[in-house]
Amino acid sequence: MSQPSLTERLGIAGTGVVAIGLARLAAERGDVVVWARSAESRDRASEAIGDAARVTTDVADLASCTFVVEAVVEDMRVKGALLHRLDRVTTTETVLGSTTSSLSVEELAARTSRGDRFVGLHVFHPVEKMELVELAYPAHTRTETRRRTEVLCEELGKTPVEVPDLPGFVVNRLLFPYLFAAARLVEDHGLTPAAVDSCMQLGAGHPMGPLRLLDFVGLDVAAAIGREIGADIPPRVDELIAEGALGRKSGRGFYEY
Repeated sequence: MSQPSLTERLGIAGTGVVAIGLARLAAERGDVVVWARSAESRDRASEAIGDAARVTTDVADLASCTFVVEAVVEDMRVKGALLHRLDRVTTTETVLGSTTSSLSVEELAARTSRGDRFVGLHVFHPVEKMELVELAYPAHTRTETRRRTEVLCEELGKTPVEVPDLPGFVVNRLLFPYLFAAARLVEDHGLTPAAVDSCMQLGAGHPMGPLRLLDFVGLDVAAAIGREIGADIPPRVDELIAEGALGRKSGRGFYEY
């Protein structure tokens, strides 16, 4: 069966792992433009995505897109500044979205002039494999914005679920206290990460243990999400971050890579 083509011309602002995964997935189905902050980021993204999507360093190249998703670092100041720029270069009917996993969608939308055409579009890493997309909307979103967002998700082969605009939405609000509890077990009772992970994989059927998952997410990212949802960050997580041991991406976290 052929994949459905996108009804939107998708713009993606960012070149991190979520942005790259989303671009690769969307480029199989339609016209995609990716904005990179620098020439170095552009070249790296072009190599990762291939020829299917256009990668540019000029944010004005997103002006022709009908749906633009911001996918940069999980920081209100950084995301807000970029969304303000995107609001100015895109057309009035363009839907703006953010891949935030923990920040206030209402506050992000307030950095633009289009709270009725804005969505929190939380896709999960790895983007090509994870089915869920959490959708969170500002209070005065148009029905048409909801419809277009849900259609886009379905065309990308995802299952959209509307969630409340709460810190961490549903998944991270429930997930990260559990991950941090696992880190405390290691810290307080002398268990090895492998022992805790084996218990949850073999006893609870989880595909990945909590300490391995923290390393996969990135300990710095996990701590940032934890602060947004008001979770207590275990001292061992902060210690590893201070050592530069951020997990899989740095070669060391709770495990060596």
